[in-house]
Amino acid sequence: MSRKVSRRALLAGGAAGAAVALNGFPMPAVAQATPFKLGLLTVKTGPLAAGGILMEQGVLTYLKEKNFTLGGRKVDFISGDTGGNPAGAKTKAQELIERDQVDVILGPLAAFELYAISAYVIEKKMPTLSLAAADNLTQRTPNPYLLRASATSSQATQPLGHYAATELKLKRVITISEDFAFGYEQMGGFQASFAKEGGCVVNKLWPPLVTPDYTPYLAQISGCDGVCQGFAGSNPPRFMKQYAAAGLKYQVIAGEAGADDFLLKSFGDEALGLVSAAPYTLDLESDANQRFIDGMLKNYDAIPGQYAALLYGNCQVLDAGLKAAGGDSSDREKFMAALKSVNLTDTPRGPIRFDHLNNVIGTIYIRRTVKEGAKYGLKLWNKTIHKYENVSQFWTWPEKEFLAHPVYSRDYPPLTKC
Repeated sequence: MSRKVSRRALLAGGAAGAAVALNGFPMPAVAQATPFKLGLLTVKTGPLAAGGILMEQGVLTYLKEKNFTLGGRKVDFISGDTGGNPAGAKTKAQELIERDQVDVILGPLAAFELYAISAYVIEKKMPTLSLAAADNLTQRTPNPYLLRASATSSQATQPLGHYAATELKLKRVITISEDFAFGYEQMGGFQASFAKEGGCVVNKLWPPLVTPDYTPYLAQISGCDGVCQGFAGSNPPRFMKQYAAAGLKYQVIAGEAGADDFLLKSFGDEALGLVSAAPYTLDLESDANQRFIDGMLKNYDAIPGQYAALLYGNCQVLDAGLKAAGGDSSDREKFMAALKSVNLTDTPRGPIRFDHLNNVIGTIYIRRTVKEGAKYGLKLWNKTIHKYENVSQFWTWPEKEFLAHPVYSRDYPPLTKC
């Protein structure tokens, strides 16, 4: 069900602000008079719902901070629940575009959802700022109406592979992640960069997204010195608890969703020592991150992670792009050009800019889960132990070399004899 959130209702009758003059010039009359319709594709049901709800909270935190204006225009916000499946994503995208006539779509969450709607987005020329990490849509089959200010699926795990080999000194790793596109691309990126530094992936395990009992997969973990997990949504705490209960002691490392900061309240001591890589970290000391955290605590009493932070950042990109376009989003090509040119230094994740294929370049944080330094009433804390700055979707490979190999998949890179 799509949900329209009116500015009046959310601000409890607050008066609309006057149109903003940009660089000393008034905005076009049409931009002053017409609300900017902002649509969100998110997930509120199923195993990915925890992240999807935080996505909406991140958007609303930014909109409340800006008095429900973007680029000087009043905002009408409409949120649609995809159900976390490709068909639902396509249906809700159609509703937002054809019924609600939105100017921009934020989302969706899952890579398989973005793959499902990409052709439709191109057909409708709909500017889409996605959280979903579907690698190939900013690589071999780029979508000109997609701008990704989050990360590709493999953008965090490629640095993680480097760190695992060079700093953790792991040699033989087993990967385990859900049996869907985000899992394939995460683990593919890890495997490729880990192998580049001399490491070897011994086995790859693929539980279904809805897996209550990981015992059959845990029984296959042996003959390694580390385990890389790429679970998402609410699955990581369940996996870590079952991993510890099985008596396994191998070092666990995780992709961006596998140790997300919003999960810290759900982890116990089984997560101590977990090393993860992510484009956002709660412990980043900056004014922008503190402002975001304070907003999330005030509005929702929620400890945020990347799901909320990256949607908040997407709103910052949208705000800056709309300002650069003089508040006018009617010419889709010009509006997309304005969005692509955005270069920000004050987002909760740190500085971001975009490459020529519309994907973000930014910092990837390597964290270790510890007890020391925990804040906001948490018992555990992801402490940053290393930073990789200006990380592109191609990691350290030349772009042409990277794009010459297939998109990371269930079977690529293939397993090799260790």
